[in-house]
Order: sequence, then structure tokens, then C-alpha cells
Amino acid sequence: MSENRGVVYTGAGQVEIQPIAFPKMETPRGRKIGHGVILKVITTNICGSDQHMVRGRTSAPEGLVLGHEITGEVIEVGSDVENLQVGDLASVPFNVACGRCRTCKEQDTGVCLTVNPARAGGAYGYVDMGGWVGGQSEYVMIPYADFNLLKLPSRDRSMEKIRDLTCLSDILPTGYHGAVTAGVGPGSSVYIAGAGPVGLAAAASARLLGAAVVIVGDVNPTRLTHAASKGFETVDLSQDATLGEQIEQILGRPEVDCAVDAVGFEARGHGHAGVQEEAPAIVLNSLMEITRAAGKLGIPGLYVTEDPGSKDAAAKKGSLSLRFGLGWAKSHSFHTGQTPVMKYNRQLMEAIMWDRIQIADVVGVEVISLDEAPKGYGEFDAGVPKKFVIDPHGSLKMT
Repeated sequence: MSENRGVVYTGAGQVEIQPIAFPKMETPRGRKIGHGVILKVITTNICGSDQHMVRGRTSAPEGLVLGHEITGEVIEVGSDVENLQVGDLASVPFNVACGRCRTCKEQDTGVCLTVNPARAGGAYGYVDMGGWVGGQSEYVMIPYADFNLLKLPSRDRSMEKIRDLTCLSDILPTGYHGAVTAGVGPGSSVYIAGAGPVGLAAAASARLLGAAVVIVGDVNPTRLTHAASKGFETVDLSQDATLGEQIEQILGRPEVDCAVDAVGFEARGHGHAGVQEEAPAIVLNSLMEITRAAGKLGIPGLYVTEDPGSKDAAAKKGSLSLRFGLGWAKSHSFHTGQTPVMKYNRQLMEAIMWDRIQIADVVGVEVISLDEAPKGYGEFDAGVPKKFVIDPHGSLKMT
């Protein structure tokens, strides 16, 4: 077996399906390994983080094979792999992690110290994250497989739930991490900034954690309509009423117990005059305004060390005009960074299998073929309320 195809970034605003190399049991720097497996990709999802690169907002090189949300079937096992075998289905955390360094041993797998020579933390198919080949493809190699992979239940049971289980690689743990680090618990009132897939995953997670009221805010009316149809309260940030005023209309007070930023660095301004202009710090500043004293902010939304596409000179260097004094005065806690997927994915898998959460329905999963991926990127960038899941081999047609 030597053929493979993948979604390749070819320049700002462009992706193509191209022939790519069949995966080998070696690191991006060519070192042979025995701890990896090769997967036949069952599902691989388009993520908002991919869109940042495709829009040209990072230093991603042309020719990068995209894709860090992967679920697959083991078809080849390295000589050092002990707990997986050919035929197993597994969810792949987007974090590439060795399982051996200090941060991995402390469950901080989002900042593994050994898989990326540039800085802490590795990921598949992502700029400056170690050079690991992405999984929006037919086949992909996963290193440190015994540590990284979450083996799924029996094939029949897993394929019945595959539209939900595909969310375990990133967006569901990411949304859950945002809710957990924001301190969501029974009876909480929580505001979620962003009605995209991660925001909706955070909202569903907040509900799973027992929140009394979950409010989702966005400037996209189509996404807000979808969020409302799933039972969440909504605020329309394209309106001139402030966020606090709209929250007061729902709760009777202009503040919430906790908040989640599921937007990140490409945020836009609020109000009719503001939504056309980027305002990189507006989400964090607005969350500090509407979160109660001693409340917490979970920040799974992506922020970058450099944003070459920004019109803001400070943001180009990764700097934001934060009202940090407001957060300090209110004794807020902030939690940032990539989600350590393995901290949550096994428990969330069980929640899916026992029908405690229907994440595919909440985030609007739509299955497409590999050849339809460029169209999916275009529609997702236009703001449709969908989570596009690529089915490279037509495996879901059989279920």
C-alpha cells in the first residue's frame, strides 16, 4: 500500500486535494521509530484553527497537509507498541505528546516538551507545531501510540456513534476544558463568547456540568439561530445594546458567574458599526466586564504569538490591549492554552456512549467526502452553523 491523498494548504484562501506521501514510521526529522501506528482515517474534521491558517493569518508554509482532528482504524503497528492491534478504532488527541516528559506526566499534554523543537506543544498539520503531518488525508502516522491514542469500544458500537465520537479529538474536550476552567458547576450562569463549533461544545459541556443558564453570544445570526434551537439563550453582538444590557434582559442582572472565550484572536467589534472591524482584545475585555467578582474565565479560543495578517500593529506581534487592571480589581482567574485532551477524552467518550451528551447534533455535524473538503472550507469560512467531518474512505456510508 503506497497511495495517499490529503488536504493541502496552497496559499491564502486556498486548499487542494493532492497526492501525498504514504506515512512512514518516522519523526518529521527522519528518525525511525517503533512506537507509532499507521491509521486508515475514518473521520477527520475541519476546525476553526485550520481556518486561521487558510485565511493567511499565520506563517503556515504552502504545501502543509492540514488536519488535527482524527479518528481512525489501526492498519500497521510499530514494534514497540503493546496496547493496540490492527483493526482497533481509536480517537487521536490533537496534541502530539510523548508521555515521558515532565509536562506529560503532569497531564499537561498540550505543552509536551519533546515533540516540537520550536517550543512546547505539538499538533498534527499545524504551523510551528513540530512538523507532524496532518490527518485530513486517507492515512496518517501517529507517534507514541500507546500513550496518545484513545481506543474506542467495539467497532459496531463505535460506528453507531461515530458522528459524536469524531468530536473527541478536539472540539468537545476543548469546549469542556473551557467550561471546567471557567468554574462551571451546578446552578452556574455562564456566558460563552462564540457560537461556532467550539463555542457550542462549551455550551453543551456547561449543560453537562450542571449550569442553570447557558448564554451564547455571536455576531452571526445564522449561528445564533442554531444555538437557540438547541436550547441555549443567545445574545446578538451585532446589536447596539451592550453585552451587559443583553445579559441583564435574560438574567435580571448584567453579570454571570463565569465565562468562556471560544473566539480568540480574530474577534470583531460589537454593535452595528463595529462588526466589520477586527478588535483582537474585545472578547477578553467584555468577559471581564460581565463576569462577577472572583469569577473565572476559561480561554480555549486561539491566540497566537504573531498575527502577520492583523491591521493592528501590536497584534501583529501577539500583543493585545487588555484591561488587565479590571480583571485584577475583580480578582478574576484566567486559564489559557491548548487543551490537554487526554485529561478529558475518556470520560467524554463514556458520556457519548451512554447518551449523556449529543454533541454531533449540537455542533451541526455534516459528513462530506475528501474531495468536498475545499467546498467545506469555503462554507465554514462563510459562517454556516455546521461542523464539517471528512469521510475519506466512505466509511460512514456503510453505517
